[in-house]
Amino acid sequence: MIDSVLYNGNIITLDEGRPSVQALAISYGRVVALGADDEIRRLASTDSAVVNLDGKTVLPGFADAHLHWQAQSEALRSVNVFEVPGKSIAVERVRERVLETPAGEWVRGQGWAQDLWGDRAFPTRLDLDAMAPAHPVYLSAKSGHAAWVNSAALRRAGISESTADPEGGQILRDADGEATGILLETAMDLVSARIPSPAGDALADMMREAQAQALRCGITMIHDFDEPSCLAALQILRERGELSLRALKQVNQQWLDAAIDSGIRSGFGDDWIRIGALKLFADGALGPKTALMFEHYLGEPDNFGMALVDKEEMIEYVSRASAFGLPSSIHAIGDKAVHDALDVFESVRREEAERGEPRASRRHRVEHVQIIHPSDANRLAELDVIASMQPIHATSDMVTADRYWGARTAHAYNPRLQLDRGARVAFGSDAPVEPLAPLIGIHAAVTRQRDGEPVGGWHPEARLSVHESILGFTQGAAYAAGMEDRLGKLAAGCLADLIVLDRDIYSIEPEEILEIKVLGTMVDGAWRFRDFD
Repeated sequence: MIDSVLYNGNIITLDEGRPSVQALAISYGRVVALGADDEIRRLASTDSAVVNLDGKTVLPGFADAHLHWQAQSEALRSVNVFEVPGKSIAVERVRERVLETPAGEWVRGQGWAQDLWGDRAFPTRLDLDAMAPAHPVYLSAKSGHAAWVNSAALRRAGISESTADPEGGQILRDADGEATGILLETAMDLVSARIPSPAGDALADMMREAQAQALRCGITMIHDFDEPSCLAALQILRERGELSLRALKQVNQQWLDAAIDSGIRSGFGDDWIRIGALKLFADGALGPKTALMFEHYLGEPDNFGMALVDKEEMIEYVSRASAFGLPSSIHAIGDKAVHDALDVFESVRREEAERGEPRASRRHRVEHVQIIHPSDANRLAELDVIASMQPIHATSDMVTADRYWGARTAHAYNPRLQLDRGARVAFGSDAPVEPLAPLIGIHAAVTRQRDGEPVGGWHPEARLSVHESILGFTQGAAYAAGMEDRLGKLAAGCLADLIVLDRDIYSIEPEEILEIKVLGTMVDGAWRFRDFD
């Protein structure tokens, strides 16, 4: 039985054997036939839904290969301080939220970046205290690797002059030794662990809102890096019959033992929710200058960043996970962190070879690869390790990267470097660090510009073609999920996950990419979002 037929379209399949067709037929959530209008329309019965695309462009659905789904869902209800141009604006938005929040309850927000402010200095608890004397406030930085809190939040967490810095983190202090209100890396956990987190049905309700946003952006699959509570809420959505996009769920470091004890291996689950890889952090991020570097940050001769897990410990984790059937994904932003991650994978690849395991059975990933040392440029391809990158970081971070890394940025935010060497590349957004919008990511990869600047693009030699960029958000992500046989292209037997665009992304000028509208998103053969007749 043919459930639906889409015809009279510009259907770009991403299938090398048949790159474009006019029409396709869908049955039981799968594409079953593709071809010319006449031949496919003949397959329809009186019960089939027949959709005239009227020349619109169809692509396989986008996958976001790196985001934080629970954080993205919660961010929709938090104070929005994303990239505000001044500290005073952030403080005012906190004040507005405080006025509508009962005394004693937490006020949360996300997205500030001090590098966008005039003096580029970190804010302090005192900036928030006057606005929120009776509310603990926790504002995570845009990078997700720093937090700005007030005195009430520090008191809730019991942080005082005598509180030691946790391993892998730092409590910034003033000249008198008092906490300034800025917490870096694992020090954030001292406060965030005291904040009641939504769980179960409440979190599922938030995810339903985030899911609607994702579907409007053409996203049909996510690769999530948040905690098990995120997995639980995804399952609640599914039990309710409300889950409308697919999810690959990574296993964070502290949960490895539980995963192994449960016998969970990569791919456990089904086409809706499945287990991916172990997640580790090698370093921090550019914004708070905690990304681990070979050479110091410009103007800070003693600052080389911060190692969150040392190399020997990472080898132990990755080796153990691999032996029990889990690949690993290592967050690595600085060039030293990327180098260490590749050393880890080189060691574990030798163990896998000794066990006779094919490399494709352990789809290891380096998350971000924001800057790589020239001597390491070939190693992802040589080790068959996926470069999981976010093109939008290039245009978001370029000014800061130039300021802190200087000439080293020729090897920063550069998927071109990896593609030219034969590495597998998967693209995402890192939402809520950046907007949940693949088309913005594609535009960034193609132009390497923000608001038309710089002319010609930042390090224009690193620009990608539209086709290469789309493949990163489709086939690259499908391979990373172990689903390349049924996702990332439109071919007979593939899952019917697709999007409808209002124009042909391949034929327009690059600056028009940001003007494209997603008119429809189909997952598993059903319209999950549709805004056309």
